[in-house]
Amino acid sequence: MANKKKNTKQAAKSSSKFVFWMIGLVAVCLLAFIFLSNQSDKKDKATTKTNDIDYSNQPFLGDENAPVSIIEFGDYKCPICKDFAHNVVPMIQKELVDTGKAKFYFMNDSFINIDSKRSAQFAESVFQELGNETFWKFHELLYQKQPEDTKAEKQDIFTEQFLTDTLKEMASEKDVEKVVKNFKEQKSMDAWQKDMDYAGKLGVTGTPTMFVNGKMFTGKTMDDLKEMVEKAAKEK
Repeated sequence: MANKKKNTKQAAKSSSKFVFWMIGLVAVCLLAFIFLSNQSDKKDKATTKTNDIDYSNQPFLGDENAPVSIIEFGDYKCPICKDFAHNVVPMIQKELVDTGKAKFYFMNDSFINIDSKRSAQFAESVFQELGNETFWKFHELLYQKQPEDTKAEKQDIFTEQFLTDTLKEMASEKDVEKVVKNFKEQKSMDAWQKDMDYAGKLGVTGTPTMFVNGKMFTGKTMDDLKEMVEKAAKEK
Protein backbone atom coordinates (compact mmCIF):
# COMPACT_ATOMS: atom_id res chain seq x y z
CA MET A 1 0.00 0.00 0.00
CA ALA A 2 2.89 2.32 0.85
CA ASN A 3 4.53 1.52 -2.48
CA LYS A 4 1.31 2.34 -4.30
CA LYS A 5 1.11 5.76 -2.62
CA LYS A 6 4.78 6.37 -3.41
CA ASN A 7 4.27 5.46 -7.07
CA THR A 8 1.22 7.71 -7.22
CA LYS A 9 3.24 10.66 -5.88
CA GLN A 10 6.05 10.02 -8.37
CA ALA A 11 3.55 9.83 -11.22
CA ALA A 12 1.95 13.09 -10.12
CA LYS A 13 5.38 14.72 -9.86
CA SER A 14 6.37 13.50 -13.33
CA SER A 15 3.06 14.70 -14.73
CA SER A 16 3.63 18.15 -13.19
CA LYS A 17 7.10 18.34 -14.76
CA PHE A 18 5.69 17.36 -18.16
CA VAL A 19 3.00 20.03 -17.95
CA PHE A 20 5.61 22.60 -16.90
CA TRP A 21 7.88 21.83 -19.85
CA MET A 22 4.95 21.82 -22.27
CA ILE A 23 3.86 25.24 -21.04
CA GLY A 24 7.45 26.47 -21.43
CA LEU A 25 7.70 25.05 -24.95
CA VAL A 26 4.43 26.67 -26.00
CA ALA A 27 5.60 30.00 -24.56
CA VAL A 28 8.91 29.81 -26.48
CA CYS A 29 7.09 28.94 -29.71
CA LEU A 30 4.65 31.79 -29.17
CA LEU A 31 7.48 34.28 -28.57
CA ALA A 32 9.30 33.03 -31.66
CA PHE A 33 6.13 33.45 -33.73
CA ILE A 34 5.62 36.98 -32.45
CA PHE A 35 9.28 37.86 -33.17
CA LEU A 36 9.16 36.50 -36.73
CA SER A 37 5.86 38.23 -37.35
CA ASN A 38 7.32 41.53 -36.18
CA GLN A 39 10.37 41.07 -38.41
CA SER A 40 8.10 40.32 -41.36
CA ASP A 41 6.00 43.39 -40.59
CA LYS A 42 9.13 45.56 -40.42
CA LYS A 43 10.31 44.24 -43.78
CA ASP A 44 6.90 44.80 -45.35
CA LYS A 45 6.78 48.35 -43.99
CA ALA A 46 10.28 49.08 -45.33
CA THR A 47 9.29 48.00 -48.83
CA THR A 48 5.84 49.60 -48.96
CA LYS A 49 6.37 52.83 -47.03
CA THR A 50 6.74 56.03 -49.05
CA ASN A 51 9.61 58.06 -47.62
CA ASP A 52 10.09 61.81 -47.94
CA ILE A 53 13.47 62.45 -49.58
CA ASP A 54 15.29 65.71 -50.23
CA TYR A 55 16.73 65.42 -53.75
CA SER A 56 18.31 68.87 -53.78
CA ASN A 57 22.05 69.10 -54.53
CA GLN A 58 22.23 65.46 -55.57
CA PRO A 59 23.84 64.26 -58.84
CA PHE A 60 21.31 62.91 -61.31
CA LEU A 61 20.77 61.81 -64.89
CA GLY A 62 17.80 63.02 -66.93
CA ASP A 63 15.29 65.82 -66.97
CA GLU A 64 14.80 67.43 -63.56
CA ASN A 65 11.08 67.76 -64.40
CA ALA A 66 10.65 64.01 -64.96
CA PRO A 67 7.71 62.76 -62.84
CA VAL A 68 9.54 59.89 -61.14
CA SER A 69 12.76 59.88 -59.13
CA ILE A 70 14.90 56.73 -58.94
CA ILE A 71 17.74 56.55 -56.42
CA GLU A 72 20.59 54.08 -56.40
CA PHE A 73 22.49 53.69 -53.14
CA GLY A 74 25.97 52.46 -54.01
CA ASP A 75 29.55 51.96 -52.82
CA TYR A 76 32.53 52.54 -55.15
CA LYS A 77 34.30 49.49 -53.72
CA CYS A 78 31.30 47.18 -54.22
CA PRO A 79 31.83 44.74 -57.16
CA ILE A 80 28.07 44.31 -57.63
CA CYS A 81 27.71 48.10 -57.87
CA LYS A 82 30.37 48.09 -60.59
CA ASP A 83 28.41 45.53 -62.57
CA PHE A 84 25.21 47.50 -61.94
CA ALA A 85 26.84 50.72 -63.19
CA HIS A 86 28.13 49.09 -66.37
CA ASN A 87 25.20 46.84 -67.27
CA VAL A 88 22.01 48.03 -65.59
CA VAL A 89 22.29 51.82 -65.41
CA PRO A 90 22.65 52.11 -69.23
CA MET A 91 19.37 50.16 -69.56
CA ILE A 92 17.68 52.42 -67.02
CA GLN A 93 18.97 55.47 -68.87
CA LYS A 94 17.80 54.22 -72.26
CA GLU A 95 14.35 52.98 -71.24
CA LEU A 96 13.39 55.32 -68.41
CA VAL A 97 15.66 58.38 -68.28
CA ASP A 98 16.07 59.24 -71.97
CA THR A 99 12.34 58.73 -72.51
CA GLY A 100 11.56 61.35 -69.85
CA LYS A 101 9.78 58.91 -67.57
CA ALA A 102 12.24 59.21 -64.68
CA LYS A 103 15.41 60.84 -63.44
CA PHE A 104 18.15 58.76 -61.86
CA TYR A 105 20.03 59.82 -58.71
CA PHE A 106 23.12 58.34 -57.08
CA MET A 107 23.55 58.44 -53.30
CA ASN A 108 26.35 56.96 -51.20
CA ASP A 109 26.19 54.06 -48.80
CA SER A 110 29.91 53.73 -48.03
CA PHE A 111 30.19 50.63 -45.88
CA ILE A 112 33.04 48.42 -47.11
CA ASN A 113 36.18 50.22 -45.89
CA ILE A 114 37.99 53.56 -45.74
CA ASP A 115 38.30 53.54 -49.54
CA SER A 116 34.52 53.61 -49.78
CA LYS A 117 34.27 56.71 -47.63
CA ARG A 118 37.26 58.49 -49.22
CA SER A 119 36.14 57.90 -52.82
CA ALA A 120 32.56 58.93 -52.05
CA GLN A 121 33.65 62.18 -50.43
CA PHE A 122 36.07 62.90 -53.27
CA ALA A 123 33.27 62.31 -55.80
CA GLU A 124 31.07 64.71 -53.82
CA SER A 125 33.86 67.29 -54.09
CA VAL A 126 33.93 66.74 -57.86
CA PHE A 127 30.18 67.35 -57.99
CA GLN A 128 30.39 70.50 -55.87
CA GLU A 129 33.28 72.06 -57.80
CA LEU A 130 32.85 70.81 -61.37
CA GLY A 131 29.15 70.05 -61.65
CA ASN A 132 26.84 67.22 -62.58
CA GLU A 133 28.28 66.25 -65.95
CA THR A 134 31.87 65.88 -64.74
CA PHE A 135 30.64 64.01 -61.66
CA TRP A 136 29.08 61.28 -63.81
CA LYS A 137 32.21 60.95 -65.93
CA PHE A 138 34.29 60.57 -62.76
CA HIS A 139 31.68 58.21 -61.28
CA GLU A 140 31.86 55.88 -64.28
CA LEU A 141 35.66 55.99 -64.52
CA LEU A 142 36.00 55.21 -60.82
CA TYR A 143 33.95 52.04 -61.26
CA GLN A 144 36.04 51.11 -64.31
CA LYS A 145 39.17 51.40 -62.18
CA GLN A 146 37.77 49.25 -59.38
CA PRO A 147 40.18 46.29 -59.01
CA GLU A 148 39.01 42.96 -60.41
CA ASP A 149 40.50 41.08 -57.45
CA THR A 150 37.74 40.67 -54.85
CA LYS A 151 40.39 40.66 -52.10
CA ALA A 152 41.02 44.29 -53.00
CA GLU A 153 37.76 45.18 -51.26
CA LYS A 154 39.70 45.21 -48.00
CA GLN A 155 42.79 46.95 -49.35
CA ASP A 156 43.56 50.67 -49.25
CA ILE A 157 43.58 51.40 -53.00
CA PHE A 158 41.44 54.50 -53.56
CA THR A 159 43.98 56.82 -51.96
CA GLU A 160 43.83 60.58 -52.36
CA GLN A 161 46.63 60.37 -54.94
CA PHE A 162 44.80 57.66 -56.88
CA LEU A 163 41.58 59.71 -56.91
CA THR A 164 43.46 62.85 -57.94
CA ASP A 165 45.21 61.03 -60.80
CA THR A 166 41.86 59.60 -61.93
CA LEU A 167 40.32 63.07 -62.06
CA LYS A 168 43.31 64.34 -64.07
CA GLU A 169 42.20 62.04 -66.89
CA MET A 170 39.15 64.26 -67.51
CA ALA A 171 39.76 67.65 -65.91
CA SER A 172 42.24 70.50 -66.24
CA GLU A 173 44.98 71.03 -63.67
CA LYS A 174 43.16 74.09 -62.34
CA ASP A 175 39.91 72.17 -61.89
CA VAL A 176 41.72 69.29 -60.22
CA GLU A 177 43.28 71.71 -57.75
CA LYS A 178 39.85 73.11 -56.87
CA VAL A 179 38.48 69.64 -56.19
CA VAL A 180 41.48 68.56 -54.11
CA LYS A 181 41.23 71.76 -52.05
CA ASN A 182 37.52 71.13 -51.47
CA PHE A 183 38.27 67.55 -50.42
CA LYS A 184 41.13 68.47 -48.08
CA GLU A 185 38.97 71.09 -46.38
CA GLN A 186 36.22 68.45 -45.96
CA LYS A 187 33.63 70.64 -47.68
CA SER A 188 31.96 67.54 -49.10
CA MET A 189 31.56 65.89 -45.69
CA ASP A 190 28.03 67.19 -45.07
CA ALA A 191 26.78 66.03 -48.48
CA TRP A 192 28.24 62.58 -47.92
CA GLN A 193 26.79 62.40 -44.39
CA LYS A 194 23.37 63.37 -45.75
CA ASP A 195 23.49 60.30 -48.01
CA MET A 196 24.63 58.06 -45.17
CA ASP A 197 21.86 59.34 -42.92
CA TYR A 198 19.28 58.55 -45.60
CA ALA A 199 20.76 55.06 -46.08
CA GLY A 200 20.23 54.41 -42.37
CA LYS A 201 16.80 56.02 -42.24
CA LEU A 202 15.51 54.14 -45.28
CA GLY A 203 16.76 50.77 -44.09
CA VAL A 204 19.38 50.19 -46.78
CA THR A 205 21.20 46.97 -45.90
CA GLY A 206 23.25 46.38 -49.04
CA THR A 207 24.32 47.91 -52.33
CA PRO A 208 23.05 48.54 -54.87
CA THR A 209 19.61 49.34 -53.46
CA MET A 210 17.07 51.40 -55.37
CA PHE A 211 14.11 53.54 -54.41
CA VAL A 212 11.35 54.76 -56.72
CA ASN A 213 9.65 57.94 -55.54
CA GLY A 214 10.62 57.07 -51.98
CA LYS A 215 9.60 53.40 -52.07
CA MET A 216 12.17 50.61 -51.92
CA PHE A 217 12.41 48.59 -55.14
CA THR A 218 12.20 44.87 -54.38
CA GLY A 219 11.73 43.54 -57.90
CA LYS A 220 14.20 41.39 -59.81
CA THR A 221 13.96 42.50 -63.43
CA MET A 222 13.95 45.58 -65.62
CA ASP A 223 10.28 44.93 -66.34
CA ASP A 224 9.60 45.05 -62.59
CA LEU A 225 11.32 48.43 -62.39
CA LYS A 226 9.45 49.82 -65.40
CA GLU A 227 6.17 48.68 -63.89
CA MET A 228 7.00 50.38 -60.60
CA VAL A 229 7.97 53.60 -62.38
CA GLU A 230 4.74 53.60 -64.39
CA LYS A 231 2.71 53.04 -61.24
CA ALA A 232 4.58 55.84 -59.44
CA ALA A 233 3.92 58.23 -62.33
CA LYS A 234 0.17 57.56 -62.09
CA GLU A 235 0.21 58.23 -58.35
CA LYS A 236 1.67 61.73 -58.83
